[in-house]
Amino acid sequence: MTQQEFIAKIAPAAVADMKKTRVPASLTIAQAILESNWGKSGLTINANNLFGIKGTGTAGSVNMPTTEYVGSTPIKTSAEFRKYNNLAESIADHSALILNGTRDKPTRYHGVLGADYKIACQKIKEGGYATDPTYPQKLINLIETYNLHQYDVDKSGNSVDKKQPELKLELEQWEREAGLKAIDSLAAKGLLNDPAVWKQRLADDPAGMLTELPWLMFTLLDRMMNR
Repeated sequence: MTQQEFIAKIAPAAVADMKKTRVPASLTIAQAILESNWGKSGLTINANNLFGIKGTGTAGSVNMPTTEYVGSTPIKTSAEFRKYNNLAESIADHSALILNGTRDKPTRYHGVLGADYKIACQKIKEGGYATDPTYPQKLINLIETYNLHQYDVDKSGNSVDKKQPELKLELEQWEREAGLKAIDSLAAKGLLNDPAVWKQRLADDPAGMLTELPWLMFTLLDRMMNR
């Protein structure tokens, strides 16, 4: 498998996961490249584990040799690593780790969420994911060399740190409906002339109208009470 083939293989899962979790896809892909040596590590081949996460995964676990450090002394040993049914499950578990952090510090990696890739690469290191002082720069180099930041922007042009378009549309629809109800209510009470004109203004400039309507309602109600 070539490097570009490896990126193409895991990118869809990284992007799909980003839309749910706000973990930048570029960060996920770069970490997967670095941690798994482009998918060639024994752990990835034997357990679909891209990130070296220990414990029991969706498909159990696998015992693999590893190097642990006692102080600055490396010691070769073995450990149980999580095994997954596929690479997408490994990516989802990686995002869950970033979202949930550790028991002692659940927000450990939250600086990554919705961040620009350069900030995300720094924040993942600051959260304690890696001790290598050059870890952020290694990730940034991968992202920029292989243009991985392209995966942080969806087809509508919205980057991961912007409001998702479907949520924005839902909010705008709710605001329009609330505005229409307010206009109808005022007109029914005889407090508003030409409701059709106000509705047209709401359609043309919903943000401006929704700012103006509360003031308008207060003014008209005040006039009614002081007749």
